[in-house]
Amino acid sequence: MNAVIAAVGIMLILSLSRVHVVIALIVGALVGGLTGGLGIDATLKAFNSGLGGGATVALSYALLGAFAVAIAKSGLAHALADKALAMVDRQHANGGGNVKWLLIGLLWVVAIASQNILPIHIAFIPLLVPPLLYVLTKLQLDRRLIACVITFGLITPYMFLPVGFGNIFLNEILLANVARSGVDISGINVTHAMGIPALGMVFGLAAALISYRKKRVYDLEKIEKVEQVAVQYNPMSLMIAGLAIAAAFIVQLLLDSMIIGALVGFLIFSVSGIVKWRDTDDLFTEGMKMMAMIGFIMIAASGFAEVMKATGHVQTLVESSASWINHSKGIGALLMLLVGLLVTMGIGSSFSTVPILAAIFVPLCVQLGFSPIAIVCIVGTAGALGDAGSPASDSTLGPTSGLNIDGQHHHIWDTVVPTFLHYNLPLLVFGWVAAMVL
Repeated sequence: MNAVIAAVGIMLILSLSRVHVVIALIVGALVGGLTGGLGIDATLKAFNSGLGGGATVALSYALLGAFAVAIAKSGLAHALADKALAMVDRQHANGGGNVKWLLIGLLWVVAIASQNILPIHIAFIPLLVPPLLYVLTKLQLDRRLIACVITFGLITPYMFLPVGFGNIFLNEILLANVARSGVDISGINVTHAMGIPALGMVFGLAAALISYRKKRVYDLEKIEKVEQVAVQYNPMSLMIAGLAIAAAFIVQLLLDSMIIGALVGFLIFSVSGIVKWRDTDDLFTEGMKMMAMIGFIMIAASGFAEVMKATGHVQTLVESSASWINHSKGIGALLMLLVGLLVTMGIGSSFSTVPILAAIFVPLCVQLGFSPIAIVCIVGTAGALGDAGSPASDSTLGPTSGLNIDGQHHHIWDTVVPTFLHYNLPLLVFGWVAAMVL
């Protein structure tokens, strides 16, 4: 049996059975390594060597957690939340409908902007989402909808717009690897190539708005315990908080480091006195604990991905799919997309999947008679499939990090499953259609 199928299958089954994702990743990696013939020693060696790949992002999240707690201490986010609560109270007669859509729209716009206008990726989530949870809970807004909205904003821009992270994915990775595999990409409009698959994401978002339109009740007391709803703030604390956030984002953009950006922001709070020096250690520890689960998942996911690569079965899976196609363009496009879905769910990164898929799929697409623009579409969609719905992807871990600070949002059932159903299935259908018509 193919090691990738076995490992991803075990990992997903355990995760859906409410086994902790870290344990599911470790067991899945062991099963995959043994199935791939690595043996227990080689499997553990590959897993351990891969752990460092997730350490940078994990440390970034830990520091962002500390920064988020400092922001909460300043009262900035709570000042915004108080404004929103006041609007909710004024619109109590109609259920606060306008505020609900205002908050959904705000998170949607910020998520999209995090990929291009202000390319900070998931760094905004632990800073913006937790303080808004109290308002969202008062509105009885289903957090699964918020997870879908944020995930849409994290994925759709990079797979459609060649700006920011989209420039890296579409131009530097997708087009470059397709060209390296022997296809003439001159004159290809990559936005046109990925337009129909992007419409699949829009369709999925619309479906999520319908699926999770009903109210859902959460425990307000649990939020109050972790978010300190009655925070005192004044114009000076708000100004310093704004300065710290701006400094953190500017440093991150200049140095391309979430770690240094979050550290600079936290130091501004400490030096200014918003966070008292004697409280710094406890506050820092509290913030790191808040993000510990996400960090460990990212570290374990890197080890899991390294074992998959070490088995050599990722390449075998891609090559095997070619023998099942039997010269049918329709079957070929569908199988290539399904393999891309499986590989990305295992590796947890679209950016890492494309080079693996392009090496085999591009020559196969040429043999089947696909046009150059259709080849770009197939490889790009196959890479993007699985980013939503993967337990180990930034696009699902990010929303969970912000929505689960009070323990009322389950990573698998409230983020992974909803995003898988609402995005991967439409993307699979729209991607197949695009491959056939382009």
